[in-house]
Amino acid sequence: MDHSTEIREFLRTRRARITPEEAGLTPHPGARRVPGLRREEVAQLAGVSVDYYVRLERGRTQGVSRTVLDAVARALRLDDAERSHLFDLAEPTGARPRRKRPLSPQRVHPNLYQALDAISTPAMVQGRRMDVLATNRLAAALYTDFQARPHAERNFLRYLFLDEDARTLYGDHWDKAAAETVASLHLYAGSHHDDPQLTELIGELSLHDKDFRSMWADHDVRAHATGTKHLHHPLVGDLTLDYVTLDVAGAPDQSLIILTPEPASSSAEALSVLASWTGTAAAAPHLAEDTRDRTG
Repeated sequence: MDHSTEIREFLRTRRARITPEEAGLTPHPGARRVPGLRREEVAQLAGVSVDYYVRLERGRTQGVSRTVLDAVARALRLDDAERSHLFDLAEPTGARPRRKRPLSPQRVHPNLYQALDAISTPAMVQGRRMDVLATNRLAAALYTDFQARPHAERNFLRYLFLDEDARTLYGDHWDKAAAETVASLHLYAGSHHDDPQLTELIGELSLHDKDFRSMWADHDVRAHATGTKHLHHPLVGDLTLDYVTLDVAGAPDQSLIILTPEPASSSAEALSVLASWTGTAAAAPHLAEDTRDRTG
């Protein structure tokens, strides 16, 4: 990804959503060509010179201090996830050095497979770029059998945007789910902008799906540790499932995602039926990670 473009578009879209009145400023007279705050107004609110802020928005971040970034974050009313994203993009003095060696292939620990096997609700392990590394069989029955797909297609974003079955599964809730997923990818991208497979993924989705292009251009950033999914499965009908995302200790960039229904609900009953129809109740988890020697 073009690092300068990322920070420019992120800051531009953040200031575009705030009016001068909301920021406590008196608007300059005359029509505005674009909505939101002007660069000079952000600079005023952050207490820095206009030239300094313009250089920052153009991606010239060498030597930028955390104090300045904090001030810009306050001026743009960034939430915690957006503030973290800004710091990742700017990489201020004292931040982590850039990675010099390629990322090693990701593998799921055998103990984590055992944990997946023991979970009686849908669960999966996601890695970098939302690659699906492993699922239990109930998750495969709920979404798709990622193991049966080519290695390059074992990615939740590719499934969500390029598989018509995913749009059917999410139904009227697809737009919201897709926007949240893209916002999560933006958060990952901020700290992994030198990942060549991420660039490949963004390019592929941008080429093949106009919805992804539009959502990616919004530059929204969100961290989704918990939430609710509303699905319509072709076999068992409507499902409302709460999810939790847990970092896997000792495995950087791996997350365990578990979906659970409300106890004794229609969704719990539907999941039980899905498990019985697909023979998943006591089945082993699916191996889905790519163990080849790739850079990502």
